[in-house]
Amino acid sequence: MSTDGYYGRFGGAFIPEILVATLSQLKKEFYAAKNNPEFWQEYVSLMSSYSCRPTPLTFAENLTRDLGGAKIYIKREDLNHTGAHKANNVMGQGLLVKKMGKSRVIAETGAGQHGVATATMAAKFGFDCTIYMGEVDVERQRPNVFWMEQLGATVVPVRDGTRILKDAINEALRDWSKNMDTTHYVLGTACGPHPFPEMVAYFQSIIGQELKQQMLAQEGRLPDQIYACVGGGSNALGIFTEFLKDKQVELHGVEAGGEGLNTGRHASRLSSKDGRVGVAQGYKTFFLEDEEGQMKETHSVAAGLDYVGVSPILAHLKETGRILFHAATDSEVIEAMRIAMKKEGLIPALESAHAFAYALQQAPKLSKDTIMVINQSGRGDKDIFTIADALGDDQWKEFIKQKAKSYESY
Repeated sequence: MSTDGYYGRFGGAFIPEILVATLSQLKKEFYAAKNNPEFWQEYVSLMSSYSCRPTPLTFAENLTRDLGGAKIYIKREDLNHTGAHKANNVMGQGLLVKKMGKSRVIAETGAGQHGVATATMAAKFGFDCTIYMGEVDVERQRPNVFWMEQLGATVVPVRDGTRILKDAINEALRDWSKNMDTTHYVLGTACGPHPFPEMVAYFQSIIGQELKQQMLAQEGRLPDQIYACVGGGSNALGIFTEFLKDKQVELHGVEAGGEGLNTGRHASRLSSKDGRVGVAQGYKTFFLEDEEGQMKETHSVAAGLDYVGVSPILAHLKETGRILFHAATDSEVIEAMRIAMKKEGLIPALESAHAFAYALQQAPKLSKDTIMVINQSGRGDKDIFTIADALGDDQWKEFIKQKAKSYESY
């Protein structure tokens, strides 16, 4: 990992002067904790007693048999508390907030999983909590909005810009700059100014550390391939980081192909020709932006993957060739989700289903002695309305319409 906030030519901390002192304090606390083995043990103990870690590594027997190629395992982050990998990061940051003596946390969220995880952490540690969420995402992720509010968080719909994740991040940064003495910004993905990319990757690395131990115990060797979806990059770095030095293990990141890479209706920064290197929201990476540096609109059936940027760590690992990046379209994702449900009784989140979509396309092409692992970074409970609509269930469509009407007055 970086020691100066840069990964090759990506990263950095492009921030207003008002935030310099706050980030300096955060870096000091983070590196003190990272260099203290007792802190990691405290973190692992917390995740074990509170968040169901280690999460299982499941052999997908039916998919393996029916596809007739690679042996398929699934890392079950959907069984983590709050239903996704997001708890790993927020609980770790919560421990740092306690050490810094701050009383309030804020966060951005797209799919809502990070918002629920942050609200959960705030409830456990006794922090005040505000969650910023794009208005579009508020509508399509209503179940998560409900739970955030029941956990005691204030959910603020963001109506600026495209009203999705990048706009929620902008609002959270504005809040932080006004309230930094009492408030910590629990950034949910491995993006933003240093030290956030490194810090988020550090806490999420528990996924890959567990996977390596589990794979050696179950198969006696490392996997040949690992697949993870890529929005900002936290679940991907979580499962990849432990294997970066194991060159024999292929690492595959799958972005949101939306309606197709040639349509302009996607969120693929690294696997399309549309990504441009730029600086925004405090760091340098690939963004979907036009020639004048203005951010483009993004699209994905998965609310958590339609971010306009990507982790600077992943951008660097793409340039070095260590991670290969691909895209899965909305229709491929829905089909992969249907297959996972029918064949294995698993309900991946729409985000995670991107990894399933590409991996399941590759599995039949591989030999039977190839081992692949798919990171099921979350479960699909939150996506029930979107999935029902995509599957064309008329009964559910009518139910969704009625629910939408009731939510308008909620």
